Parts: sequence; C-alpha cells; structure tokens
Amino acid sequence: MAKSLAATPNAYLQSLPPDRRAAMQQVRKVILDHLPKGYEEQMLAGMLAYVVPLSRLADTYNGHPLMYAALASQKNYMALYVMSVYGHAPTGQWFRAQFKARGKKLDMGKSCVRFKTIDDLPLDVIGETIAKVPIDTWIRVYQQSRTLTAASRTAKGARGTRAGAAKAR
Repeated sequence: MAKSLAATPNAYLQSLPPDRRAAMQQVRKVILDHLPKGYEEQMLAGMLAYVVPLSRLADTYNGHPLMYAALASQKNYMALYVMSVYGHAPTGQWFRAQFKARGKKLDMGKSCVRFKTIDDLPLDVIGETIAKVPIDTWIRVYQQSRTLTAASRTAKGARGTRAGAAKAR
C-alpha cells in the first residue's frame, strides 16, 4: 500500500493487514502520547500526518499544513517520517546516536525511518524525538529555512544577471 485514500486515521489503520496494523498502531500511540501541544493528527498525502495546522501557519510553500512527522505503510516496509531529524542537524545527530546506543540498525533516508517490524524501532527514542520540538520552534525552523532558500535564489539570480551582462560585453 503506497498511498491510501482513507479519509481518517482510523480508516487508514483499518485498511492495513493485521500485522502492519498492530505495528502502526503502536507507533501511532507513541507519537500521540509524546506529540507537543498544538500539532494535529490528520491524513495528508495518503499518510497519517502530524502537522502544524493551517490555522496556526497558513503561509506554507505548498499551501498544505506544515508536516512535523508522518507514518505510512509502503509496499515493502513501514515508514516513520521525522522531519525534525532531517531539518535540524543536532536532533539528527542525537537520533542516530540513540539508535546505535540501543543496538538498533537504522535504515534511514533523509527523514524516512524504514522498518519492517515494531522490533526495529526503539520506541522510547521515537517518543523522545517527537517530544523534542515544540510547535513554535518547528515554525521558526521552517521560516528560517524559507528565508535562507529565498536568499539563495536571490543570490543565484544576481550571479546569473552579472554573468549574462559579462557575456554581453
């Protein structure tokens, strides 16, 4: 199951095979038990998503709620997407070290932690990671990244204009 059309988190979970449903319910419970105040659970992009609601931050790059974490059942694995691990270097370093300290093999992309069974995850680390970033901090990290992205585009555009002027001479 790559992308679900389920309208609610419970419908999404009910659509999963029993073994995956049990694992996903456990991870979901850890997320919900540790999710800082202000974030909301909803379906987004066919996944269980934990987001900054648009009522709190409407100005996002794509018009969708700002994602903080997500949980999905993919074709060959389950995935936990932890944006703070990707978007905040100290949290990412801490996260990797915690997996290693618990003797767990981390199968991870930029923000995607792939797992086949619940035993692949140190649930205490997942809970602590989710609890680490209050909503105001996550909004600030996002806004700073957008400012840096805009500044980078402006600088690249200025270099391109200078290069074009030099060629014209």
